[in-house]
Amino acid sequence: MKKKRYEGILDEVPRYEIYLNVNKLEKGKYKLKIINKNNVIKSTHFSKE
Repeated sequence: MKKKRYEGILDEVPRYEIYLNVNKLEKGKYKLKIINKNNVIKSTHFSKE
């Protein structure tokens, strides 16, 4: 009896993670910008209630 073999391609897994602890932030709306070499590469909004 042959063993079953499954193959596939996975997306690249991030090597590093950054956690943002919002517990110390005051209540309100925030805009988070991630920059690399003075260029904004990701921008998002969130609110703490």
